[in-house]
Amino acid sequence: MDSTIAGVFGILGALIGSFLNVVIYRIPAGRSIVSPPSSCSSCGARIRPYDNIPVVSWLVLRGKCRDCQAPISPRYPMVELGTGVVFAIVALWVFSTADFGWAGVTTNDNTLAIQLIALVAFLYLAAISVALAMIDLDTHTLPNKILLPAYPVAAVLLTAAALVAGEPGRVLTALIGAAALFGLYLALALISPGGMGLGDVKLAGLLGLYLGYLGWGPLIVGAFGAFLLGGVFGLILLATHKAKRRSGIPFGPWMLLAAWLGVFFGDQIAIGYLTLYGLA
Repeated sequence: MDSTIAGVFGILGALIGSFLNVVIYRIPAGRSIVSPPSSCSSCGARIRPYDNIPVVSWLVLRGKCRDCQAPISPRYPMVELGTGVVFAIVALWVFSTADFGWAGVTTNDNTLAIQLIALVAFLYLAAISVALAMIDLDTHTLPNKILLPAYPVAAVLLTAAALVAGEPGRVLTALIGAAALFGLYLALALISPGGMGLGDVKLAGLLGLYLGYLGWGPLIVGAFGAFLLGGVFGLILLATHKAKRRSGIPFGPWMLLAAWLGVFFGDQIAIGYLTLYGLA
């Protein structure tokens, strides 16, 4: 069963990843993600449907345009494959716990409905995580066109899951998480305008919404994990002379990575930390 879930959602993720390649390229350039259809950036030839199969087409074409033989960046299949892997992991995580970790919900209640709503919510977060991380690495920006619509989408999906599960209190913790992370990052942006951008602030609020919804452990781990991971990476760059003290380093990818660590392992990490110090 697990292999079937992983396979189905892996394929779905690869297909979504193909679209994300368009999003990653066009949104920073201010272009429509709907039209015109995808074409070769070298010769302008339109990509044929059979040359647009995720990962497979790139391998069949040996990484070159069918018309002009210009090289096609390996990043395209990497994004497709990576999105497929992430979708598979998220689906397995959602379906691996019968009640999705919520008290009072049994397999005889609304478990499947809760899981399906949660699945859509977290697959959506997975998709925009891939797009935002790649765009931030490329341009050091986190576009409003992705971030702002994500707030109402996440709010609707998470609220629906909470109501179906009979856990309306989770909506409150989600709002607290969003407000807490938004406020923390806004304060940092005001204190050090060059070190934290408003895109990071808006991303923090969105991630706080998801993490707060899952509980205090995921929220705390996701919040502070970003500074730990980003700090370690920055020190490595300084030690290897690949960056200077004032070099700009995209922080969005570390925020997203830490958030997903919080999603998957937040409770375990929090309990392990408290146990280490005899507090649990």
